Amino acid sequence: MARGRRRRRGRRLIWVVVIIGALVAIGMVIHSSKPAWYAKFWYPLDYQTAINREARIDGLDPALLASVIWRESGFDPAARSHRGAVGLTQVLPSTAREIAASPNPPVGRAVDLADPEVNIAYGAWYLGTLIDRYDGSVPDALAAYNAGAANLAKWKQQALARGGQFRLPDDIPFPETKAYVQDILAAWTVYRRTYGDQLAAPS
Repeated sequence: MARGRRRRRGRRLIWVVVIIGALVAIGMVIHSSKPAWYAKFWYPLDYQTAINREARIDGLDPALLASVIWRESGFDPAARSHRGAVGLTQVLPSTAREIAASPNPPVGRAVDLADPEVNIAYGAWYLGTLIDRYDGSVPDALAAYNAGAANLAKWKQQALARGGQFRLPDDIPFPETKAYVQDILAAWTVYRRTYGDQLAAPS
């Protein structure tokens, strides 16, 4: 009797292990393929009217701008960083003041960064300016957006001094910035595929 019970418990344990393994495998397939229902859960979208408008003004793919907002704030307009960055696109007030003083600044006052519409306008302007600065390189612009243009310039100079070429994102020495660039580049594809009917494709 005891041996029979042990055999039954052993068979049940095997089935539990098999079922758990199958669920893990299914989860991995879903995570890698990211069907729309799954993508919309992990990659939300809000403020699409402002995203489309500001992306058009600044020559951006709105799916890229949405990806930056997702990574920066998770679409939380009240987000604040330990460094003092504000809102959806996590713009520093000092950066916003510089943007406001630039030729052709975005609509809105720098002091109103907590307003989602103003925040998106300033973040889009800054991202678009960085992409132009780096000859259309989105990875360069994202690295500078996160770590600052001075750090990116230093990393490139160090690579040249070593006789090599600085490759993005592989050669970024800051783990946070490297993950930041990788996450946004991956999310960009997800947002373009998942929300193509809500985020106007770039012309």
